Amino acid sequence: MSEWKDDSKEQLLKRKEECRDRYEAIKARGLKLDMSRGKPSPDILDLSNGLLDTLDVYVTEDGTDARNYGVPAGLAECRRLFGELLGIPADQIIIGNNASLELMHNVYSRLYLFGTQGHAPWCKSGAVKFLCPSPGYDRHFAVSQAFGTEMITVPMTEDGPDMDAVEALAAADEAIKGIWCVPLYSNPQGVVYSEETAKRLAAMATKAEDFRIFWDNAYGVHHVFAEHQAPDILRLAREAGNEDRVYYFFSTSKITFPGGGVGIVAASPANVAEQQKHIAVQTIGSDKLNQLRLVRRFRNAENIRKHMRVIGEMLRPKFDVVLDTLERELAGTGLLSWIRPKGGYFVGIDTLEGCAKAAVALAKEGGATLTGAGATFPYGKDPKDTSIRIAPTYPALDELRQAMELLCLCVKIVSIDKLLAGK
Repeated sequence: MSEWKDDSKEQLLKRKEECRDRYEAIKARGLKLDMSRGKPSPDILDLSNGLLDTLDVYVTEDGTDARNYGVPAGLAECRRLFGELLGIPADQIIIGNNASLELMHNVYSRLYLFGTQGHAPWCKSGAVKFLCPSPGYDRHFAVSQAFGTEMITVPMTEDGPDMDAVEALAAADEAIKGIWCVPLYSNPQGVVYSEETAKRLAAMATKAEDFRIFWDNAYGVHHVFAEHQAPDILRLAREAGNEDRVYYFFSTSKITFPGGGVGIVAASPANVAEQQKHIAVQTIGSDKLNQLRLVRRFRNAENIRKHMRVIGEMLRPKFDVVLDTLERELAGTGLLSWIRPKGGYFVGIDTLEGCAKAAVALAKEGGATLTGAGATFPYGKDPKDTSIRIAPTYPALDELRQAMELLCLCVKIVSIDKLLAGK
């Protein structure tokens, strides 16, 4: 199959007419589908309904009444459960409420207001900059932007962020205080960071002594096609002599209920102690009843893994619909490229330059709302206007098939217009 850029003007116009006819037929069906966020579907949420059962016993293993105040670092049995699941010492884990994003915001704000390990608060150190591997997670970028941080885009590769660029930037500028990372099944491309990438992050020279890695292992057990593991960044940082460099985040938001899960932050002993001092001022304790429900429901890490295998089996047909449709409709056309995700919650695709926003807008007009084009870059600005994030987890399969057919037609129509402009 020849790429469409090699077609004549007449051939492109004929293709556009055919695509338009198919587009209008789908539009006429009245599809109203919101795929703008990666949400679990109701049938996946139903798997955890046992968590809603009333707790008959509220007392923890050490005799704590979970209904009352206290235990700001989290229940010992819950810290131990996450430690077993993630391979982290339990005493290096702090349990929070349902959103790991809240924990990231809290840690970021504490560094900004109070500094860390004797270093000046970021708000008093002049300009503050953060490295943002992109395409990436828009809510990470929103945290940095809320604090007036200058965000620096770093390209992503199939092994994680472009480490040559990361190392050069971090070594040259004291204002660069950290980097956002989604190391396993990255949002939106589904990339798995290589061990070498993690080693370089842990060991690299940084001009800022208080440089921090925000390691958001959001999809650490969200396997779809095969089971991969994120590199052990806490161990690698310790071995490199940079034990305090890493804050590790995780939550059960897409394991149980996004609206009622449990989040964690893990770090070095010194950072944990520092965070606990701040937490003691902020709260007397997170939701211990929720922590107890989680422990009673799963009991051990292997039961969480079994639960996630069931979810992976439920998600796999949806990812297959996305990837099969892309392959059938656009492979060989030269109009689109994508990395086949290894797991997680999203599929990232790249259009011809200058086509993503128009394709997303056309899809919305046809009945499918996607994440806004550009959202996966700092400030919502994709410099090449190519990146689109597909969130296939919520829709029913039939709706997803229609939405993917629609999106592929939108990519074709917009791309043809771009090619025609150059003829």
